Amino acid sequence: MEDASRPNPDELLAQIKTSEQKEKKGKLKIYLGMSAGVGKTFAMLQDASMAYGRKVDVLIGYVETHKRSDTEFLLFHLPQLDRKKIQYKGFELEEMDIDEILKRKPKLVVVDELAHTNAPGSRHKKRYLDVLELLDNGIDVFTALNVQHLESLADTVSQITGIIIKEKVPDSILEAADEIELVDISPDELLQRLADGKVYTADKTQDAVNNFFRKGNLSALRELALRLTADRVDKQVRHYMQENKIAGPWKSTQRILIGISASPNSIDLVRWARRIAYTMEASWIAVNVETPKTLTEEEKKSLNKNIELAKELGAEVISTVDVDVVNGLLRIAKRENVSHIVIGKSHHENFFHRLFSKDIVSRLINESGKIDVYIASGDSVVDEKKKLFTLPEAESGFSKYLLSTSIVFVTAAICYIFSSFLGYQTIALIFLFIVCLMPLILGPGPVLLAAVLSPLIWNFFFVPPHFTLNISRTEDILTFIMFFIVAYVTGVLTTRIRQRERSVRQREERAVALYNLANDLSQANNLEEVINYSIKNLKKVFECDVVIFITDEKSNDVKQFVVNGTEIISEKELSVAQWIYSNGKRAGRFTDSLTSAEYVYYPLKNQRGTYGVAGLKIQNENFYHEHETLIDNFMNQIAGAVEREFLNQKANKTLVLEESEKLYKTLFDSLSHELKTPIAAIMGSSNLLLNIKSENSEEIRVQLCNEIHTASLRLNRLVENLLDMARLESGKLVPNFNLYEVTDLINSALKDFDSEQSRHEITISIPEKMPLMKIDFGLMEQVIKNLFQNALIYTQEDSKIEVQASYDEKFGYIMISDNGKGIPDKDIQNIFDKFYRVNNKIAGGTGLGLSISKGIVEAMKGTISVENKKTGGLKFTIKLPLN
Repeated sequence: MEDASRPNPDELLAQIKTSEQKEKKGKLKIYLGMSAGVGKTFAMLQDASMAYGRKVDVLIGYVETHKRSDTEFLLFHLPQLDRKKIQYKGFELEEMDIDEILKRKPKLVVVDELAHTNAPGSRHKKRYLDVLELLDNGIDVFTALNVQHLESLADTVSQITGIIIKEKVPDSILEAADEIELVDISPDELLQRLADGKVYTADKTQDAVNNFFRKGNLSALRELALRLTADRVDKQVRHYMQENKIAGPWKSTQRILIGISASPNSIDLVRWARRIAYTMEASWIAVNVETPKTLTEEEKKSLNKNIELAKELGAEVISTVDVDVVNGLLRIAKRENVSHIVIGKSHHENFFHRLFSKDIVSRLINESGKIDVYIASGDSVVDEKKKLFTLPEAESGFSKYLLSTSIVFVTAAICYIFSSFLGYQTIALIFLFIVCLMPLILGPGPVLLAAVLSPLIWNFFFVPPHFTLNISRTEDILTFIMFFIVAYVTGVLTTRIRQRERSVRQREERAVALYNLANDLSQANNLEEVINYSIKNLKKVFECDVVIFITDEKSNDVKQFVVNGTEIISEKELSVAQWIYSNGKRAGRFTDSLTSAEYVYYPLKNQRGTYGVAGLKIQNENFYHEHETLIDNFMNQIAGAVEREFLNQKANKTLVLEESEKLYKTLFDSLSHELKTPIAAIMGSSNLLLNIKSENSEEIRVQLCNEIHTASLRLNRLVENLLDMARLESGKLVPNFNLYEVTDLINSALKDFDSEQSRHEITISIPEKMPLMKIDFGLMEQVIKNLFQNALIYTQEDSKIEVQASYDEKFGYIMISDNGKGIPDKDIQNIFDKFYRVNNKIAGGTGLGLSISKGIVEAMKGTISVENKKTGGLKFTIKLPLN
């Protein structure tokens, strides 16, 4: 039985991985205060001075002294970085020079005013992004932050003080801190410092006291800072218990989902959900359900703003397409194993919405099952400015409304002509029939217009009394009302059908786009094809220029992969791509980093590494944000395909190394055998030759000399084979062509085998009219020797070896065959490989002879082949052009 009090192994593993990642990064210490003037910068510089005294490499990146003498005194003794000058609209602005810091690579950098917004033209929009880059490069950072600048508390502070907070940092930066030091003084003490001119100059002090620095405000801000620090300490205690395996009430895995939309109130909802997630120590996701409803440009901007805020605060953002918001939220909630759903409460619902349908909150509560639902004050995820009576949205152009009006009037004219034959009640049915047919070709707006005009025209022209809008009969009044009801229902149903159709089409388009990309990438055989397919699909789907950079493993730089139609980018854009590759973060146009770039760049990376960078030259920001999720999916697919090719390249290199090792072993075994055997024969025979003392030694001496000669020939063949192979591989083997008799060629080649021929049955068959062949005599003689030698080695004594020649109109043929055992069919395709032997047995020779023969024949524009004879044995055929 498992002990329920034991820590979760998965959590411990994740904790270990997080710890390993932190070891590679710099350490972040944040000096947190309730407001300006509490002494954050002073405390930070004091600690920096102490570190400098311990010989730590300290550098002042950016500090504002506000002309405070005590702060300036501390700063005077520390090494400072020159500020970067930026020209903007005729003004010279000063910012921290992050490039110089990265170049100097100090151990510790002091950066004041973490929430500061950088000057236009800087690498990052916000200073906290500069700090994150320093941390990613292993540099420790001291920085200062006021509690009102935290994104999740900005609205709360605005409600308390009445002042809008413009400069904010995401709460994730606070969580990333390795240490938070609360710099705290009482409100009275801070007000006294303010009065003494230690916070602001005299001309600004009175305004500060009357506005932000009121005692009530300071007390509330102090409470926020203390509570935030207490939450942090509590979290550290729990982490300490986990790290040290101290039994305790371990938190259960929780996951929060928040629904966001284009509503401005979604901002408050996101911040509230962020605080809940932090308190519960739960991961959280922000879901936007894209309905078929068309958003205005203003709504698109609002939605993009809400999504970016959720990302800044650490949420995983998911966009999904669905006709129904509730169904979309619950589908994602179940898929992502969500434990809590956070949604805003709508206060503006029209009459018909309340009459005919449940609101989103009620439906979520009823359909959520075991998932808890949190309802926050504010508008819901589909909040709009509702009116009491909401007409179907105008999705049709003016021409459709004109067509609708024309149909009604034409129908009225025809009915008027035949009104003497038709009763006015029949005419009412005709109008109703026409209105019911209109949704087949027109949208809800034109249909509703027809539904309004039809009863009015019917009443005015056809219902007694004529040419008046008065209706006296009850059934006529009911008929009049039915027009509106039928039109409204028809319009609503038509809208829903078209919305569902549009939703399905959007899903299908995205699914098809991803399928086409995945299908193309799966068919790619190399890196170039992967890049070509990627660029083709990105251009097709997003209708923009695309550039892709691939890492150079040797230099660790990225280089543009140029294909047909690809724009060659500038050095500036290349440096942006290099930064993205080095930092592994998205940047460029429409982002918070390197915003002056022409492209928006994505790193092609996964958990195992970064393999390149892809850039999209998208012109419309709203289009970019609408398709951001799809772009992310594309980049993940492309990164996986690029990684696959990198791994294939590494696998091929490994295979080459293995084959080289195998080849080396084969060569070593072969050469050691081929060298050892003749050398041993030469040494043994020469030693016996030197020690012969017998009177009848002449015969023995001749025998020993023959053995030495045979061994020398064997060594000579080995050396010749090695030299020939070297010449072949270097391309220096150039045949010297002349016309020669085939008979002379074969006789010359076989004369070195006189002693062997006596032990075999040799048959030579050459036609009398065999034409001269244009060959290099010496090289072709070597080929014949190699093939004949092979037949001698792999056949027994008394075996039959045939040497034949033939010809046709274009080619001459030389065949050498034996009646040995032949070779297995599976070995035929490898028989001409270097060092290859059947069954890997060494039976004499290095395994180079046949490979050399093939190279020589091909150098003379011929071919060589081998086959097993049906009667047994092996047959080599050389085919050479006669001319």
